Amino acid sequence: MSESGSKLIFITGTSTGLGRALAEVALQAGHRVVGTARSVEAIEALEALAPGRAFGKQLEMTDFTAIDRVVGEIEREIGAIDVLVNNAGYGHEGMVEESPLDDLRKQFEVNVFGAVAMMKAVLPFMRERRSGHILNITSIGGLMTFPGVAYYHGSKFALEGISEALGQEVRDFGIHVTAVEPGAFRTDWAGRSMMRQARTIADYDGFFGPVRKARAEQEHGHQPGDPHGAARAMLALIAAENPPAHLLLGSDALRFAREYYVRRGQEIDAWSKLSASTDFAGENA
Repeated sequence: MSESGSKLIFITGTSTGLGRALAEVALQAGHRVVGTARSVEAIEALEALAPGRAFGKQLEMTDFTAIDRVVGEIEREIGAIDVLVNNAGYGHEGMVEESPLDDLRKQFEVNVFGAVAMMKAVLPFMRERRSGHILNITSIGGLMTFPGVAYYHGSKFALEGISEALGQEVRDFGIHVTAVEPGAFRTDWAGRSMMRQARTIADYDGFFGPVRKARAEQEHGHQPGDPHGAARAMLALIAAENPPAHLLLGSDALRFAREYYVRRGQEIDAWSKLSASTDFAGENA
């Protein structure tokens, strides 16, 4: 890749999973990468991939003051951030009735507040340059839901909405915002990156027991998605002249989304008469 085609890509959460795969593929393609991790070992491993082009930053996504500091350091010491990839996050599994509100707050602090703090930190620089691209890694679970991960879904639905609205706010500044919606990929999302709530209510055993068992089996490498394939798709997205506001990743995500929108459309049609009945009489006649 020519120097003019190389970008500085800032990726949060590069220890494992999609973040790590994207860092590897981006470096192989000739880009420069700054990645965040919580451990010194993960930072050293990232920098060893491409000395002089891979840079690690130790960061906790709930330390919002540190986010501003880290972004400032990158801009001053490494270069202009062309692309932000908000990838850091985790999943919470548990029935709503069994799950403490504190767990909901923690889920939103990382998956939503941390991502928004990162966007707010890079936007002044991108706006001044009138260019930039923000990729928010949401999920197919930001469009539709499965039982037992309501807090996670809530965080991803929130990030979807913020991402889409922000894209409208900054498009005139030459800044693109894309919500990237992966399906199931062979990462540790269902393992190390999943916080599983302890069971306390027997009434849910018959329903949730099989659901939790099936989800836990995703740890064993049966997911259809290739993380490096996702990384290559994201690089193609970054290179696009007019990137979309949303991009599904994975054949399962495509299938789930299509099925969901068919069901949603049928529900809208079935209840449209009641929906329209709330207008003032005669004004839309």
